[in-house]
Amino acid sequence: MILPILFLVTISAASSAPINLTCDHARNPAGIDNPQPRLSWIIPNTNRGEAQTAYQIVVSSSEDALKSDTGNLWDSGKVASDQSTLIRYAGKPLTSEMRCYWKVRVWTNLGQSQWSAPAEWSMGLLSESDWKGKWVANRPKLDDDETLPLNKRGRGADAASHVLQKTPGPLLRKTFVAAKSIKRATAYICGLGFYEMRINGAKVGDCVLEPSYTKYDKRALYVTHDVTPMLKQGLNAIGVMLGNGWFNCHTRDSWDFDHAPWRDTPRMLMQLNIEYSDGTSQLVVSDESWRTAFSPITFDGVRNGEEYDARLEQRGWDTAEFVEHFEGDAELPGWKPVEIVDGPKGRLVAEVAPPVKVMETIKPVKVTEPKPGVFVFDMGVNMAGWCELKVAGPVGTKVTLRYDERLHEDGTLHQSNASHLASGEFQTDKYTLRGVGLESWEPRFTYHGFQYVQVEGFPGKPTLNSLLGKVVHSSFDKAGDFECSNELLNKIQRNTVRSYISNFVSYPMDCPHREKNGWTGDAQLASETGLYNFNTTANYERWMHDFADCQRGDGNLPGIVPTGGWGFDWGNGPAWDSAYFLIPYYIYLYSGDASVLQAHYEGYKRYLDFLASKSPDHIVTLGLGDWCPPQGGPGGHATPAALTSTAYYYVDVKIAAKVAGMLGKGEDARKYNALADQIQKAFMARFYDPATGRFEGNEQCGMATAIYQGLLPESEKRKVMGALVEEIGNRDGHIWAGILGTKYLINALTNNGRADLVYTAATKRDFPSWGHWIEQGATTLWEMWNGDGSRNHIMFGDIGAWFYRALAGINPDPDKPGFKHIIIRPQMLGDLKWAKGSHLSPYGMIRSSWKRSGSGFELSLDIPTNSTATVYVPAVSEGAIVESGKPAAKSDGVKFIGIKEGCAVFEVKSGHYEFSAGK
Repeated sequence: MILPILFLVTISAASSAPINLTCDHARNPAGIDNPQPRLSWIIPNTNRGEAQTAYQIVVSSSEDALKSDTGNLWDSGKVASDQSTLIRYAGKPLTSEMRCYWKVRVWTNLGQSQWSAPAEWSMGLLSESDWKGKWVANRPKLDDDETLPLNKRGRGADAASHVLQKTPGPLLRKTFVAAKSIKRATAYICGLGFYEMRINGAKVGDCVLEPSYTKYDKRALYVTHDVTPMLKQGLNAIGVMLGNGWFNCHTRDSWDFDHAPWRDTPRMLMQLNIEYSDGTSQLVVSDESWRTAFSPITFDGVRNGEEYDARLEQRGWDTAEFVEHFEGDAELPGWKPVEIVDGPKGRLVAEVAPPVKVMETIKPVKVTEPKPGVFVFDMGVNMAGWCELKVAGPVGTKVTLRYDERLHEDGTLHQSNASHLASGEFQTDKYTLRGVGLESWEPRFTYHGFQYVQVEGFPGKPTLNSLLGKVVHSSFDKAGDFECSNELLNKIQRNTVRSYISNFVSYPMDCPHREKNGWTGDAQLASETGLYNFNTTANYERWMHDFADCQRGDGNLPGIVPTGGWGFDWGNGPAWDSAYFLIPYYIYLYSGDASVLQAHYEGYKRYLDFLASKSPDHIVTLGLGDWCPPQGGPGGHATPAALTSTAYYYVDVKIAAKVAGMLGKGEDARKYNALADQIQKAFMARFYDPATGRFEGNEQCGMATAIYQGLLPESEKRKVMGALVEEIGNRDGHIWAGILGTKYLINALTNNGRADLVYTAATKRDFPSWGHWIEQGATTLWEMWNGDGSRNHIMFGDIGAWFYRALAGINPDPDKPGFKHIIIRPQMLGDLKWAKGSHLSPYGMIRSSWKRSGSGFELSLDIPTNSTATVYVPAVSEGAIVESGKPAAKSDGVKFIGIKEGCAVFEVKSGHYEFSAGK
């Protein structure tokens, strides 16, 4: 897996300048619609103890103005502040299509820096009136005598759009003349459900499955493309292919997407703004002048797959030289004027999160022929994406590719994840050959979850070169790495990361095959793992808007987000709905950005009012519980769902109180803190047995819930911890819990001095454990401890965050979030000889690496400039600790705090440190 960590440059102290300039958590974003974007930078870590004391930002409307240090849009002046992240733009009002160039310089305790290298952002189309084009489509015609199933719920579009796809997808094209020398050209496009835009015969950009899925009757996303290099002076052509995507789910499933209120045939809105070198401009928009024909994509569905007939290709259709056939005058699909249609009811919003891309290519490791003419390719790993097919054969030959993650005993594909699809084929691509030499094809508007691909109809015998796997996920930057001396834990880390990226295709999902749904509980449980490993802040921020769009007027939230209407009566409840609270809180904790929490405060109030209306005694009985425990199927937990739901209710109320305080709403904060106290008392009275220190259900989950979620009075903690440790011993050291309890246990034990028990559980190889999955060949995390269900689920993935928190010891400080202050506390557990981790924080790269050395150890740290850290070093006294060859307490930048819980505790400033003891 090749995922670039943001490039950090090391510069000498004499010429130190800020690097990694970002705008709204992105580098040089195009087409944003935030009128006050958040600006951040990193100061290279060159000197111990260096910290920012002031900054100056200049923002200009041109590169030339910026070069002269002129901020004609905004000059902050010298601002005395140590803040180097999330500075709100405070200059002249930003208007549609404006380009903003900016740079920053800083003052530190060591002096003034040079100006940073320039960065930029551009604004999108900020109001509806800025869009000059019209929505266009190619609606299929229906025969008068054709009987069609209607929308059984009476919602959505006309009957024509509520049938299994009968006609191919549309091609849309337009030619135009660019009469002058082109300075810049920017395209803004929303193609629903998915689009591929092409100019003069080439694909625009390297993104796929655009735009991101939303609740289209509330919001639809448009994408901004700089297409300057693709245009030429003279005649040009634009072509757009459209797929159904989530906008037109035409096959029946368990979640009623075929009855979504927005559902309709694919359509497109596009605007191309051309700026000429002489200062004039030209606008090319989607309107009646566009032409349309049917594409070679004869069928596509996000869960079904894609069918492509290469005999229907019209070579050069996306070039200016192409000659159109009129409808009905040739064997190939004819061209006709587009139809002007209504757009979705939702407002147009800029797509600002990292888009979906092909992030890796994988060669198959094996191909077998379990039956004559049936070939099964093993990709070696479980993944999300598709395969590129390479084949030569007679015209009209149809090759079928079926995808899934299991095999039958006879070696053929077992499509075990197809159970929720009520019509159409599941994860199946079909390609019909043109019959001209070696042909190469891959789908555009679908993706699959799979390890195995069954190929049928292949002319002759395929080789390993006949398929190439394309790994697809959101293209967020890598932000962390972890490795240790225990190879089993390294495999668990790799499997966790692979499951995380497989289940983030524009939004966080439960699985990339069976459902592709944004299950909220799965996402919140794995979000800390995501934030340690990747820069996912912008993706999560966008997803939170989907929560707001899906929330009902009474405050209720669905179990899947986005939703077409399903999930308000089952599959939700506080343990799942709390993603709306917890993920913004984790964004705040790991990035320091409180704006997402603050933006959704009114939604929080509505949701808490909804829960209050359902729980007059402060006990919430709604929702799912500790899903997928080792015993009894997904709902086999003995811990009452009311226990875990009430605990999440408490957590949500505490978060609301915190946000109210941030917003200066003191009365609300007091109200929610008082409510939290009432919930805590009701929880303990209802579920706790003080005689035994155990909770109703007598499972690990109940005890860990009370400890981790902060519901347990300090006076009872020793007793409950004792009972929990005893129960873990009764299970031979295994974590015996479902997805909720597993996260609670990992953290409750670690936070209370028993990380050793987590290490023991994490290194188990028998049932139930992560290692047990690996012993059975897993390359991702599974849905069930016993291997039933999906074999690519992320919901047990908090173990990945634990590797960073406990073994590498890298922890954010809730009192100074975003790693402004870092807590370094590595746990040197069991037979572990060494561990190392790194995380790219908003202030720079944090590194923690330790190894045992004889009877002692060595601990190497990098603390970014403008951050500080509290470091816990295992020792009985500070005198035993050396830092860079000196007694630690006397080393520059190091201050001894005291002995706590078997550790010498030091405060350190930024810089590189080498602690050791016992050498």
